[in-house]
Amino acid sequence: MKILAYLIQKEFIQIFRNKAMLPMITLLPIIQLILLSNAASNEVKNVKLVVVDKDHSAQSRLLTRKISANDRFSLVAATLSDYEAQEIMQANKTDIILQIPENFERDFLSGAKPRLQTLVNAVNGQQATVGSGYLNSIIGSFNGELMSEIKQTNWSSQNAQINVASRNWYNPELKYTHFMAPGILAELTALLTIILSAMNIVREREIGTIEQINVTPIKKWQFVLGKLVPFLCLGVVLLIVGLSASKLIFDIPIRGNIGLIFVYGIVNLVAVLGLGLLISNFANTQQQAIFVAFFFILIFVLMCGLFTPIDSMPKWAQYFTIPNPLAHFISVSRKVLMKGSGLADIRMEFLYTTMLAFLFNGLAVWSYKKQS
Repeated sequence: MKILAYLIQKEFIQIFRNKAMLPMITLLPIIQLILLSNAASNEVKNVKLVVVDKDHSAQSRLLTRKISANDRFSLVAATLSDYEAQEIMQANKTDIILQIPENFERDFLSGAKPRLQTLVNAVNGQQATVGSGYLNSIIGSFNGELMSEIKQTNWSSQNAQINVASRNWYNPELKYTHFMAPGILAELTALLTIILSAMNIVREREIGTIEQINVTPIKKWQFVLGKLVPFLCLGVVLLIVGLSASKLIFDIPIRGNIGLIFVYGIVNLVAVLGLGLLISNFANTQQQAIFVAFFFILIFVLMCGLFTPIDSMPKWAQYFTIPNPLAHFISVSRKVLMKGSGLADIRMEFLYTTMLAFLFNGLAVWSYKKQS
């Protein structure tokens, strides 16, 4: 234990000698958290719309005004020409074309169920899907209002209207910062630690200090554990800083046990640090370590569920999220902070992450070549 204590002390001395380390684990994560939580949003705004109104009735004009009044839509043009509307879309100046057919009002009042057509610019898939969803919701609301008026005037209609009341659980106000901040916090904590640990052993190899360690009777597991513990402490500090900043700046809800976040965070950091040390064992230069680390980081970020729901991925891709510690960290942080989940609710994330921690650190110890 005394040997391990000396190794940990040596690592802390090296870390605190690095003047760039303190801003990297305090100031930079806060700046990234603020920028990404506000910028990385799935919410779609300013959907550009062109209306082709061929009916020119009171109801068609009312529908156009109702859509234009919504702050998510920006009415680009109202025209009678399909060709002109398509030219506007071809020039990428609109996202959706709404076509209102002739006799729209007459058919509706007579119960003939008129059809509206929407042409969606699907180059930007998210803008198209979410924007058309917003538009369909407004049209549905408009339909309900007209049906109400018809019933009040005792007009006959063949349509039936179902009223749906919905409530948003866990994030009632649909604040994207509450949704994104826990995920980005988990991402920053994991990614910074994997980069720092990936550069650690190879940095000592470059400056020659690792040769002095290799000629000592230090065991391989002691060497790896001596490298892991200081960066684990830095990761916990980073998690504390990130949680504090998220609460103070975005007022994210903390409905679950905050201690559970830290217990899981420690297990996750052990897994991530093990992967970083494994990368460092095989890299010859810091540049190589960074490139390999970023290879894994890109995969982790794109397949962690932060920007794309895991359930929306193909089945084969969902299986690839199991060895992704970042995906489990984001899932746990959202469940505990927003839903108030307990240990039983995140037991599978704990199980997978613990297995990854043993696997990555076992491989790191095995792959470290101690030369005397």
